[in-house]
Amino acid sequence: MLEDAAKRDHRKLGKELDLFLVDEMVGRGLPLLTPKGATIRRQMEEFILRLERRQGYEHVKTPDIARLDIYKISGHFERYRDSMYAPSEMEEEQWQLRPMNCPHHIRVFQRKAYSFRELPVRIAELGTVYRYEKSGEVSGLIRVRAFTINDAHIFCRPDQLNDEFERVIELILQVYRAFGITDFYFRLSLRDDTSNKWMGDPAVWQRAQDAAREALRASGHPFVEATGEAAFYGPKLDVQIKDAIGREFSLSTNQIDFLMPERFGLEYVTSTQAMERPVMIHRAPIGSMERFMAYLIERYAGAFPVWLAPVQVVFIPIADRHVEAVAKLADRFRQRDLRVEVDGRSERMQAKIRDAQLQKVPYMAVVGDKELEARTLNIRRREGGDQVAVGIEDFLRQLEDESGLPL
Repeated sequence: MLEDAAKRDHRKLGKELDLFLVDEMVGRGLPLLTPKGATIRRQMEEFILRLERRQGYEHVKTPDIARLDIYKISGHFERYRDSMYAPSEMEEEQWQLRPMNCPHHIRVFQRKAYSFRELPVRIAELGTVYRYEKSGEVSGLIRVRAFTINDAHIFCRPDQLNDEFERVIELILQVYRAFGITDFYFRLSLRDDTSNKWMGDPAVWQRAQDAAREALRASGHPFVEATGEAAFYGPKLDVQIKDAIGREFSLSTNQIDFLMPERFGLEYVTSTQAMERPVMIHRAPIGSMERFMAYLIERYAGAFPVWLAPVQVVFIPIADRHVEAVAKLADRFRQRDLRVEVDGRSERMQAKIRDAQLQKVPYMAVVGDKELEARTLNIRRREGGDQVAVGIEDFLRQLEDESGLPL
């Protein structure tokens, strides 16, 4: 187990596969994604954005900084201050790197008046947040000081709460099916009565906790309860998963919030023209994009599926005289949005194949005189085995099929 853990460690693989680095001049806890790492990240983002669009989410883009006042209203400054960067003062106003995206999304919701018919409103964003982790606690992509959350906030009527909560659970399960995640369980995190870290009326808390239990039971999924693990503003469903080496952590969250709608004065117009308070759901099926990327690196041990692989094919010319023709061939693949490289080094063919396998590239395409004349490619998989001659157009179509997002 320890040997397998060392081989799969995302920090080790991140360096070997040139996916990310941590630079002392930039600072600890602030990883830099290389072109290959950024490619994986973009594929992850496109997957979740498309999935959310199909579920009726509207995507927004909000700034990473705001006036400190908004975090005082939300309660983050009071309850979360130790994890926040210190405010800065400019032009006699205090500004804050955001620790959460929810206040920004609330203000987007408040830009207009909604009627009961227009709810639910689902506002989503890949929003970057900033948390001050102690230098001894930061680690690779798992514990960082700036990270992007696959975030969304749903504003709904009380009678829509169960359905929306269940829809989020189904979205989470759809993500897990796409990535083959099967080892997980649901944990309902609740408040206790022995701490002063909770905000809001205990009666409102009880209402939110009852609503979460009811929605979970209605979904038919078993769950355990964890008293004292709630967010400061409300109960939350945490989905606990195990990584490739057996460590458990929270990946997805689905949270019911009656408090922030109250603190920000959120309202919608009812069928009787009265004003009523919506319920708010905070949800993040993937959670931190950085942490999920670390999980995927370790899960696949760097051998990503074709749709996620930063380089899908390495073209290997047999001799120097083949490099120019192979470069033109690679361009045909790039024009079809496929991610390819040409290894034009003056090295032995077997050395090039070995290097591509060490880089976990799904396919190697060997090209010489015979292949150029027959318009074929000699294809080898990273797992090894015999090389197979495949027509260029046939391989293009195969690669396009395997490159599709798992929606």
